[in-house]
Amino acid sequence: MKKQFIFAGFGGQGMLLIGKFLAMACMLDGKHVSWLPSYGPEMRGGTANCSVIVSDVEVGSPMVQSADAIVAMNLPSLLKFENSVKPGGVLVVNSSIIDRKVERDDITVVYCDTNKLAMEVGNPKGANVAILGALMAHMPIVDNDKMFEAIRIELGERKAKFLEGNKAAFNAGFADAQAQMK
Repeated sequence: MKKQFIFAGFGGQGMLLIGKFLAMACMLDGKHVSWLPSYGPEMRGGTANCSVIVSDVEVGSPMVQSADAIVAMNLPSLLKFENSVKPGGVLVVNSSIIDRKVERDDITVVYCDTNKLAMEVGNPKGANVAILGALMAHMPIVDNDKMFEAIRIELGERKAKFLEGNKAAFNAGFADAQAQMK
C-alpha cells in the first residue's frame, strides 16, 4: 500500500500542520511516511503546501507528482493541483471560500464548508482539521483514534487546551463528508 497526499492553501491556514497530523498518525500505526513542506518566503498569506506519502515499505522519494488525494483550501491551490489528482482519487475542496466547481468527473470530489463546520463546534480556527476529517472519511488509511493521538502529540503540552476543539472539528468534517456519500 502506498498513498500520496497534497495539502495546499494560503500560509496560515494550517495545511502543513494537518499534513504533520496525518504523517504522525500513520507513523503511530506502524507505516512508513514522508512529509515534505513547500512554502514561499512570505508564509502567512502566501502559498503553502506539503506532500505526505504513506507506505507499507520505506519511502524512496518525498516528491509527489500525482496524488491519491488532495486538499485544496483556497482557489489558487485548486487551480494549481486539480489536475494532479490520480483518476479515481479524492479532491477535498474548501467550499467556504472556493465557489468554483471541480471540472473533472474521474475523481471523487468532496465539498467541505470548513468555516461553517468549525464555527458550529465552537472552534473557529479548526477549519483545517475539519477538512482533514472530511478527507479521512473518504480515505480512511488510519483510524480516528490514532489521528487524535497524533493531534495530541503534535500540539504538545503547550497547546493541549486545543485538543478537544480539534477533535470536534475533525469529527464534524468526517460526519459531513459521510453524509455527502449517502
